[in-house]
Amino acid sequence: MKGFKITSLCVFVFLSISAKGQEVKLDAYKFGEGLNFSTNDGYTMRITGYLQPYVETKTYTDVNENSTQNRFRMRRIRLRFDGKLKNDRFKYRFAFDLSGTSEAGDASTNNFLLDAFVSYDITNRIKATFGQRSTFTDNRELFMLSNTLQLVERSRVTSAFASIREFGLFLEGRFRTGKGSYLKPYFVLTNGDGGNVLEKDHGGLKIGGRIDYLPFGLFTNFGQFRQADIVRERSPKLVIGANFSHNNGMSSRRGRDSGTIIYLDTNDQESLPNYTKYGVDFLFKYQGFSALGEYVKTIGSVPGDITQRVRNDGSTSTTFTVNGIQDVENYVKGRMMLGEAYNIQAGYLFKNGVSLDARYTYLNADDNSFLNNATFYNRPNYYTIGISKYLSRNYGAKIQADWTYIDGSLGINNNDGEAIPGNEHLAKIMLTFAF
Repeated sequence: MKGFKITSLCVFVFLSISAKGQEVKLDAYKFGEGLNFSTNDGYTMRITGYLQPYVETKTYTDVNENSTQNRFRMRRIRLRFDGKLKNDRFKYRFAFDLSGTSEAGDASTNNFLLDAFVSYDITNRIKATFGQRSTFTDNRELFMLSNTLQLVERSRVTSAFASIREFGLFLEGRFRTGKGSYLKPYFVLTNGDGGNVLEKDHGGLKIGGRIDYLPFGLFTNFGQFRQADIVRERSPKLVIGANFSHNNGMSSRRGRDSGTIIYLDTNDQESLPNYTKYGVDFLFKYQGFSALGEYVKTIGSVPGDITQRVRNDGSTSTTFTVNGIQDVENYVKGRMMLGEAYNIQAGYLFKNGVSLDARYTYLNADDNSFLNNATFYNRPNYYTIGISKYLSRNYGAKIQADWTYIDGSLGINNNDGEAIPGNEHLAKIMLTFAF
């Protein structure tokens, strides 16, 4: 009901502000590409959306009884409004997920509000954005729209390290560098607390950036931001990039869920760890083949004046026990997502709309890191194969299935926190339908 009210408000505002006695008309509609509206006064708006019903089955290799866990849910129900003013240098976006689900199993944030920002084209090559949006300092997979993924879900690199969305200032550029190549620099300055921060702002600012190089020119039809090569690039397309960010004072595991982990000094003032992340990645497409590779590394820095931690109920404790001894630094690091990981995946989309895909993901946790948590992580190797059938010539409708073999050799728990011997098998099916 809340989502319906906000959606209705967005439509009402557009019609009220832009119409003013002007005619609002539907310019174009193509299945899967959204509705395009305009007025004769120069305002435009595009409405896009999709839904993804989803089912998964998890089994354990060395458990004989009650080892199967099934899950049915609406994975995403996305609705997005993009528009331009009469001065088309000004643009805006509102995006919502009416399912309210999260990208990672250990996160508690309700992601109802996704994007809410205004952008301005400073020049034809430089754009500034202010508000909440996906950040450029995450791994490349976060550049990809969720309804264009070549496998059912993003890799565990994303769920382990990505902050996904943040509030702040975002600058991006696009410069031609000769012989058809392009250089795309990005700069980010945010609050470092993730999305939907409606209460106290904890810690300092997060600063970061990314630089991408496209040696063979731009991808067709925004293909840099979509996974499967559905347009079948006629010439090879490649983007390689590097990213870096430093979060000065983080109050969560990875800068995604503000205020969930708080530490204090002797004066009862907040004293929070710093979080540095860097990585390299690439995307390649050619005639239906696509390949994606990503590497991420994170580092934590703990201030020396921490003396207390805040419990979930608001009370405080001075106990920081690690392996039976008081160890503030390693206790704090043990609640952060620290380590390194890489993901490599590839697939081929046939002309009949069938796509065959495979992925390998590796997580390597630091000695003191939440990546050692046996319920959500502590699984170093993920092997995935998948098949998809695209039911339209774009991303409008498709059905996907994949199977993942998960290495549990380091010791894992089930969803109830009970120790489980052996490894995991995870099978998933998802339908995507966009308008």
